[in-house]
Amino acid sequence: MTIEQIWQTAVHTLDKHKAEDIKVLEVSNITSIADYFLIASGGSANQVKSLSDYVEEELAKEGKYPLRNEGYQTGDWITLDYGDVLVHVFRREIRDFYDLERLWVDANNVDITPYLIQQ
Repeated sequence: MTIEQIWQTAVHTLDKHKAEDIKVLEVSNITSIADYFLIASGGSANQVKSLSDYVEEELAKEGKYPLRNEGYQTGDWITLDYGDVLVHVFRREIRDFYDLERLWVDANNVDITPYLIQQ
């Protein structure tokens, strides 16, 4: 699986399971942390946990497993680290507070429209 296929699969999975405000930022030109940040929201801690589980399950079918995951206990902000792709699933209020999109304003927004179900 390419790094693009990882975020594309994650976007499709999150959208299918009703994640909100899904965005993909290409950050390869401004940091060495990763090439892509995928950011999405859920309405509750339980939904955030479920969304993260769905992404892990779907990518595991393709033999991709996160190197690390953080935040699962609280369900406020879960990060799944797939190396060059970091998947951030937030509870809505926590996403608003940390505002990663503003912090990474110099990143390129990727057009994810082809990978969405709910267009």
